[in-house]
Amino acid sequence: MAGDVALMRYHEIVLKGRNRPYFVRRLAEHVARLVVDLPVGSVDRASSRLLLPVHDVACWPELRARLARVFGLANFALAVEVPLGPRGGDPMAAVARLGEVALARLGGRRPGSFRVVTKRSDKLFALPSPEVSRLLGSVVKEATGARVDLENAELTVTVDIVPERAFVSVEKHAGAGGLPVSTSGRVLALLSGGIDSPVAAWRMMRRGCRVDFVHFHSMPFHDRTSQDKARELARVLVRWQLDAVLHLVPFGEVQRQIVAAVRRPLRVVLYRRMMLRIAEEIARRRQAEALVTGESLGQVASQTLGNLAVIEQAAELPVLRPLIGMDKGEISDAAAALGTLETSIIPDQDCCQLFVPRHPTTRASPEAVLRAERTLDVAALVALAADGAESVRLHFPETVASEQAIARGLSC
Repeated sequence: MAGDVALMRYHEIVLKGRNRPYFVRRLAEHVARLVVDLPVGSVDRASSRLLLPVHDVACWPELRARLARVFGLANFALAVEVPLGPRGGDPMAAVARLGEVALARLGGRRPGSFRVVTKRSDKLFALPSPEVSRLLGSVVKEATGARVDLENAELTVTVDIVPERAFVSVEKHAGAGGLPVSTSGRVLALLSGGIDSPVAAWRMMRRGCRVDFVHFHSMPFHDRTSQDKARELARVLVRWQLDAVLHLVPFGEVQRQIVAAVRRPLRVVLYRRMMLRIAEEIARRRQAEALVTGESLGQVASQTLGNLAVIEQAAELPVLRPLIGMDKGEISDAAAALGTLETSIIPDQDCCQLFVPRHPTTRASPEAVLRAERTLDVAALVALAADGAESVRLHFPETVASEQAIARGLSC
């Protein structure tokens, strides 16, 4: 009996060789968690595909939006599963059933042009893929009068043949690509209220990292607007990952002590070094293996090559900068596509605006920075900020406990 099913095809996973089962398992687990509140069945597998029975096709728009955010998928479609009977049966009868399903799926549509693409994973099926496409194409052409166009067709009918069944679809949606979440380790991303850092975090998610976030704010010297933005940005990002922890770190006292002890041009560099140290302390408590920033080479004074090198020396963990070679226009376009741009451009009182000198140095001397830091109790300031952080857990799909404060050090 035919039935609706979400048919999902892998992306980079097909290249993973002996490790492929691990990646497929993590991908299937992610999809299962993503759709837990929708009227669908259990995730199944068939010849390098994931299958998800759809019990109520009315949920397809929401399901489609969610599947588009699954890292590891090359593409997906709403298909009809068609039983073909035992292997070695009459292939012409099977093709006739596929033709009936294809016409039913068209629902009376009369496209100007079409093509049929057949992928035959079951090599015991008697007819080769081109022959199946030709036979089905004849059925569609006779019923619709549409012309065949193999290059720029208005409509593509896709048939996937696996042992004892086939899947027919008349649409295909691009997947998010990349690697499944949590297959590349855990990282901690510095999340400001700006445009860059959410894009950087997203790019690391796409490479299979599980990303938690740390946001530095200047309470009580500033209001809560930057924290509110960070929460909203994290809510957008968690839809790609399903759960994360956002650490809200009070940074104003650290800045105040730096201002009291350090001359103006070096202050921004010292702020950044302290942020990395504090983030690293939180990362170690969270068992994260690297830090992620939204820095882009030369974009602001603290992001010159010389300053980046001096700032990075404050951290022992690797500092990953996925946007380092992108310009502001490219990053803004990525933020718009991601859905974070509108939130990022809302004015706020960011900690980067507090106690910032008019002319910060663009090439800080490592020796001068170390001399300046000797006037500070660095370890005490790191502990003060890290211990004072508020940790917020975020989930998608949202539940009654979708966002809650958690005890410091609790693993996700």
